[in-house]
Parts: sequence; structure tokens; C-alpha cells
Amino acid sequence: MASLTPSVSGPKISRLAYIDWMRGLACLLMFQTHCYDSWLGGEARKSTFFMWSQLGGTLPAPLFLFLAGISFALVTDKLRKKEISAAQIARTTVRRGAEIFGLGLLFRLQEYLIAFPWAPWSDLLRVDVLNTIGLSMMLMGLLCWGVLTVRNSRRLLIGISAAAGLTISLLTPLLWTTWRPKWLPWPLESYVNGVHNLGTPQAWLFPIFPWTAFSFIGLAIGFWLLSEKARARETSTFVLAGAGGVGLIYVARWMDHSSVQLYPVYDFWHTSPNFFLIRVGLLLAILLGAYAWCRWGAGQWGFSPLIQLGQTSLLVYWVHIEFVYGRFSILHKRANGIPMASLGLLIIFAAMLALSAGKTKWKLRASQRTQLARGARAAAR
Repeated sequence: MASLTPSVSGPKISRLAYIDWMRGLACLLMFQTHCYDSWLGGEARKSTFFMWSQLGGTLPAPLFLFLAGISFALVTDKLRKKEISAAQIARTTVRRGAEIFGLGLLFRLQEYLIAFPWAPWSDLLRVDVLNTIGLSMMLMGLLCWGVLTVRNSRRLLIGISAAAGLTISLLTPLLWTTWRPKWLPWPLESYVNGVHNLGTPQAWLFPIFPWTAFSFIGLAIGFWLLSEKARARETSTFVLAGAGGVGLIYVARWMDHSSVQLYPVYDFWHTSPNFFLIRVGLLLAILLGAYAWCRWGAGQWGFSPLIQLGQTSLLVYWVHIEFVYGRFSILHKRANGIPMASLGLLIIFAAMLALSAGKTKWKLRASQRTQLARGARAAAR
């Protein structure tokens, strides 16, 4: 969600615009999931339409985390090329992760104060997606520091990042059930399995297991895309990633239907490594689609709403929540049919797009004023 990289679009669409486009797609999927969940009521909540809208809601968090990993790889590789030490790279990247984690805590405080006095105090300690993005960035920073300290090898970074993601996914079913660290205080255990203060892991939270696994897979993919062979055959590389993603989906579905069960408790939708692999496959297929759209399709024709949203995803995430779930909701909660909720979704999308464009324009003007001021000071000397 939060970006480690600078804006990748402008007067001419950059070759990395697909990152912002995918982040914008995650924003759009997030908007529709939240709007329909908050506003639909009565029979509409039992409809197939609502079911599919919420199924679409299984993608935004993986997309944000996956893209955080790719962006992290871009920044780390750039620092590597400048021959900055592994320790300095770790300090830079871990500090950025800590900032995002701090913003996650600040967001929870804001939500609590707005909902006061109805919100329970335990809401302050909810493990939300911002917290997990920040933690994943800190963990990726530590992993890259460990690898680069031993050997400055992109190939090694790819392998260990992918192994870390798969290991997290494989441990998740156990840490949610038979290996639960019940000896930890619930605010700490919640970061492991999302138990919160409710006695059992909660599927609506975003603990380290399994969510950070998407970031590590994104980190591996990011380093792979930056390799010399991948850059020399860029289009073929993305086609291979997309085809591999489709293959991964079929393999995961086959494994899910297998009679062999590795875990005493199997929960496909929440902890299953098979569902994790299916979502990774979808992410890789979306990666190919986003690359093609931004290179040859309408994504590079001019203004792109999704690229614009992707550049300010943290801002629109932060703001839209209040107008969908919060005290300032633009529609009555759980009291609308599909047409009215869809109209509300359209209003939210337009408002967040306008907010995003406004922030981009403000940043551009602020940058121009800074440059003019520096020029004036230089001339005065």
C-alpha cells in the first residue's frame, strides 16, 4: 500500500507504471469490498453479487503486500548499485518499515477516537494491514541485511526470499491451531496468528502468518525482474511469470483435492498453503496483465485513474475508511440495496480519485516552489 518507490508515472508513462496500476487496482477492489460490506443490507447480503464482491476482497491485501515486496527490491537493488553497505541498506529500509508500522498504530488511534465511546479499547491493538506492511518491510530489511552481509548476490536474495515466503505459508496452519503460542500475551500473539483478545485466531485480521509471505514472494519476484537476463528479455519474462502463475493455480487446486493432508486442521480459505499458492498465481497473472496494459494498452494512452490512485494508495486507504465504515459514512450502514450501494461506490471512487489528483498536483507545485527557492538562493550567492 505504502510505496517505497517514487512516482512511476508522469507526462510520459514509465516502464514501471504497472506497479502503480496494480496498486490502483488493489484500491478499486478494496473500495468495492468495503462499500458493499458496509452498506448492503437485508436480502442483498445473501445474494450471489455480494458473495462475489467479498471474494474480490481476498485480493487487495495480497496485492498491497506483494507490491511492497517488489518496491522493496527496487529500492534495495538501487542502493546495492551505489555500493552502500549492507548495514546502511538495512537501516534505511527498516526505518521506512518502522514509519509505516507507526502510521498503522496512528490509524488505529484515529479510528478509536472517532468511534469513542462505543469502540472497545482493544481496538487500539488490532493487527491491521498497515501494521503488517510495516512489519513485512522491517523483516525484509533484516533478511536482505543477512544475505548481503554473507554474499552480495541477487540470485541468493531471490532464493532466500522465496523460501521465506513459502516457509511462512507452510507454518501458518500450525501456528493458528496446534502450535499456537498461547504463552504470549494476546497483543503479541495476535501478531502471530490474529487471535486478538477473542481466544481464537480471527480471519479478519492481518497477522504475520500468513500475510507477510506475500511480501517475501514479491521481494523474490522484484529481484528476479531486476536481473540482467530478465531485463534483456523483459516481455518474455513477464509472459513467463504470468504462465507460471496460471500453472501454480492448477497445481494448488490439484494439491487441494489430494487425499494427502499434512495438517491436523485444514482451513482452505484462511490458512491453507494451497489457497496461498492460488493467490500468488493470481498475482503473477495480474502482473502480466498490468504490464501489457501499461505497455501496449490504454494504460499508456494518457491519464490513468488506476495509476493515479496507485500513487497515493496510503492516502485514499486512510480517508475512504471514514466515509464507508466510520462515523461519516455517506450511506446508512447495512440498509441499502445493490443499486444505491453501487452509487455510493461510484461517489467514493470519484472522490478518492479527485483527492489523489489533488495531492499529486500539490506535491508537484511544492516541488517547483522548492526548486525556484533553491535557484534564487544560488543566484543570490
